Amino acid sequence: MKKYISIALLAIFIVSLSAFSTKSKKETFDYVITISTEFGDMKLILFDDTPIHKSNFIKLAEAGKYDSTIFHRIINNFMIQGGGLKQKDMQGWDTLSYEQRTLPNEIMEKHKHLYGAVAAARTENPEKRSDNAQFYIVNNPSGSHFLDNNYTVFGQLIIGFDVLQKISHTKVNNTVPIKPVYMTVKVDKVKRSDIILFYGDIYKKYSIGI
Repeated sequence: MKKYISIALLAIFIVSLSAFSTKSKKETFDYVITISTEFGDMKLILFDDTPIHKSNFIKLAEAGKYDSTIFHRIINNFMIQGGGLKQKDMQGWDTLSYEQRTLPNEIMEKHKHLYGAVAAARTENPEKRSDNAQFYIVNNPSGSHFLDNNYTVFGQLIIGFDVLQKISHTKVNNTVPIKPVYMTVKVDKVKRSDIILFYGDIYKKYSIGI
């Protein structure tokens, strides 16, 4: 009888341990950003350790603020810049304080201006505060490291480097595209395990962290 009781208790323990293990391995999610253009799609991941910039970008994208905006500044072998909001979304802009129109910098030494790095544009200011909408993507295969530690890098391109290059080679007048390059931006919530499965261990590769 004692033998059967011991076996039953062991079975209960194993089931409990299994349930605990499943609970402890609860799946986590992240956001994959897709920027669609006439040249194709680019996909980005945003960094957890730049939470202000990450949540702000996602909020604007989910609200459709970037849709039908353009990459308004293109410098080949340097970067493409976009995120200038539409006129209707700029109403009341002049009445906002500087702090309301910008984001505090989240500059981190480990986040470099690598090829495909996504960073926040800004005007010169002592605090290195970011514009709260405009961003740029580094299109230099060697990186643009002279900008390191001066602008907040808050994301990384993971797919669509060929699209980035096509945009970079758009004909420009000075730095302004002669033909506008429009974008739409979509946000998808995806399991981190699936992101790693589809795109490789980008979290380790780009020091994103989990």
